[in-house]
Amino acid sequence: MADIIHFSEEGFNNALKQPGVMLVDFWATWCGPCRMIAPAIEQLAAEYDGKVLVGKVDVDQEPGLAAEYGVMSIPNVVIFKDGDQVDRKVGAMPKDAYAAALDEALAL
Repeated sequence: MADIIHFSEEGFNNALKQPGVMLVDFWATWCGPCRMIAPAIEQLAAEYDGKVLVGKVDVDQEPGLAAEYGVMSIPNVVIFKDGDQVDRKVGAMPKDAYAAALDEALAL
């Protein structure tokens, strides 16, 4: 199974500089909907292993990143391609919605 990276601000900024597609789940431990989508995020990490970097940012641990990316409500899943934001899904969504966004980013 692919690892999900739990980003610090430094790790996030370093990963963002790398080419390719990255999915970042902005979440918090107290967020029920965040816990609901966690299995889908884990499945996507496995299914897209080698094609997509999958990470999480705990908004309580990294409030600066949350503010920088305009995260006002969670879960907030942001898709990046070559360091640029290409999609964002706010609120709990089915796994297929995230997979479709990843497929679209990979096709860009």
